[in-house]
Amino acid sequence: MRRYPRNSPEAAARIVALVLISDGHVCRSEIESLRQLQFEQELGLAPGSFAQVVQTLCEDLLMGAYGSGSMMCSVDEPTLASLLAEVDEAGLQAKVLHLASAAAGADKHLADAEAWVMAAACKHWRIAEQTWSMSSSSETLLPV
Repeated sequence: MRRYPRNSPEAAARIVALVLISDGHVCRSEIESLRQLQFEQELGLAPGSFAQVVQTLCEDLLMGAYGSGSMMCSVDEPTLASLLAEVDEAGLQAKVLHLASAAAGADKHLADAEAWVMAAACKHWRIAEQTWSMSSSSETLLPV
C-alpha cells in the first residue's frame, strides 16, 4: 500500500475513499453528498484530485486482492490501522469522519463494511466508541 505524508490531504481523502468503496458500490448520491460539502476544499485537495486518490487506492487494493476476488479482503486490521495512522491531527480526523459519514449515509444504508471502517477510525483515533445510525433529518450518519 502506498504511503502518503502524515496529515496530507491525500491521506485523509484515502480514508473517505475507503469508506466509499468498502461496500463494493459507489453510488451517485454518495459522490453528490461529498460535492455538496465541498469535500476536496475541506481536505485541502486540488479540485478534481479525489478521483486520483480513489484510483490509487483501488489499484493498491487490487494488487493485494489477487486471487481472492475482493478488494476489501486485503484490508485487515493492521492495514487499516496503518492507513489511519497517517491522519493523527484531531481536527482533520473529525473532518474525515464527518465526510465519510455523509457519504456512507447518502444512499440511506450503512453497509457493514462502511460501519467497520468508521468504527475502526474512532477506535484508532481514540474518539468515543460510537454506534452509527441514519439521521431522519438528513442523509448523514450520526453518532447515537
